[in-house]
Amino acid sequence: MNVKEILNRSEKEHLRSADYRSLAEQAPLPNLQVTADKIRQRLHPDNVVTYVVDRNINYSNICSAVCTFCAFYRMPGSSEGYVLTFQEIFQKVEETLALGGSGILMQGGLHPSLPLEWYERLLRELKERYAIYLHCFSPPEIYAFTQLFGLNTREVLLRLKAAGLDSIPGGGAEILVDEVRNKNTNKCNSSQWLEIMEVAHNLGLPSTATMMFGLGETIAHRIEHLERLYELQRRTGGFLAFIPWTLQPDNTKISRKIPDRESSQEYLRWLALARICLTNIPNIQVSWLTQGVEVGRQGLHFGANDMGSIMIEENVISPAGAHYRATEEMLREAIDAEGFHSVKRKANYVRLEEAVEIG
Repeated sequence: MNVKEILNRSEKEHLRSADYRSLAEQAPLPNLQVTADKIRQRLHPDNVVTYVVDRNINYSNICSAVCTFCAFYRMPGSSEGYVLTFQEIFQKVEETLALGGSGILMQGGLHPSLPLEWYERLLRELKERYAIYLHCFSPPEIYAFTQLFGLNTREVLLRLKAAGLDSIPGGGAEILVDEVRNKNTNKCNSSQWLEIMEVAHNLGLPSTATMMFGLGETIAHRIEHLERLYELQRRTGGFLAFIPWTLQPDNTKISRKIPDRESSQEYLRWLALARICLTNIPNIQVSWLTQGVEVGRQGLHFGANDMGSIMIEENVISPAGAHYRATEEMLREAIDAEGFHSVKRKANYVRLEEAVEIG
């Protein structure tokens, strides 16, 4: 079967992994773009592209895990390690609200000694003080909590949800194939990441999903990652969005082996493939943080319908070389310039305003 026939079928049905691999290896980028854009239009016929004003508060950089691609973490005992006080976190939230923020993304390193009660009290106080949407703690953090506190995933998530947790970010996925993960991280494995998401979805905690590529993985590994997300979404429907981005290797151990970033063309290819493969995940977000706003604008024609956050603060990817910055005005202008309607949303993709016709 040729590429054109596979693309035609992909608009109507989920394909075999071998077909997606054929598209990844053989399909011209313009053909992928056309198909991904058709699928986006079918899923989002109102021509809206959303964005969010939020802040990624990294409550601690102390981490017991070792990842070859991370320039953020500090080992326990490091003089450069920190844990933010509640007052420091409250100040960051207040600054976010003053800028029109609608939620807080909060993640940290895998801290070896903070008690679960610390996290519960933080969530509870944030909810009571600000009634703000809390999108916090990626699967590696949740898995670390289960190991530290002797609780199962369901018990940990129920306690965090009761304290105010609204949804879970999709970080820590990298490539969900242990052949790749085992070479680059000692965090939770692929099955554990997926199991945490499945339990969360079944408890009414939605999440996002991610893929960081460019770690030296193969095309087959990337396809397997997408397929595992598709299958979990088929069972639970709990993924709100998928966000792919490329490895940023600066100041990391992996830079000795992989010093160069994936090209913008490779990024757009996999953005389009994600939209074509993950038809059951409603939203695809561009990563202007790693690609720049100009490539982000292009991504809106490769299947994406969301520009992500203005990133008031970001401390994890930036030290590894992601130096792009954007304001709310910049994102709105970029969206509108590409012929879409820009609409602000919350972290759960609920829109905060109506689409305004472009005059």
